Amino acid sequence: MPSPHEAVTVSDKALRRADLARATGCNLETIRYYEGVGLLPPPARTAAGHRSYGTADVQRLRFILRARELGFTLEDVRGLQGLGDGALLSCAEVRDKAEAHLAEVRAKIADLQRIEQVLFDTVGRCSGQDVPRCAVLEALSA
Repeated sequence: MPSPHEAVTVSDKALRRADLARATGCNLETIRYYEGVGLLPPPARTAAGHRSYGTADVQRLRFILRARELGFTLEDVRGLQGLGDGALLSCAEVRDKAEAHLAEVRAKIADLQRIEQVLFDTVGRCSGQDVPRCAVLEALSA
């Protein structure tokens, strides 16, 4: 399956949900979920009642998947979608959201680096031998 941001040619014909999943690399359940939380609009229906998706749905889903891949929350995605939907969201507002998210990512990276250092130090004190005291277990118990 292609990645969510990989270009896949989609014709202008109506797509079924499975076709939408294939075109975007998205799981069927994830598509249902995004429809349920309102990130994807309810699909059009054929005369026979089958769901029918178009190129706009493919583009919207790719946008959602890429934003989620970058760690944006569902609420962030909902706000960011407003720009593409013609809402009165300015580029500065989008930049502010992206900068706030970047700050969160940097804080998480700093936390992970601290965790890495503690684990590195702790593992370095572990002899790996059968001993009554284990440096890793002692660090976890502290």
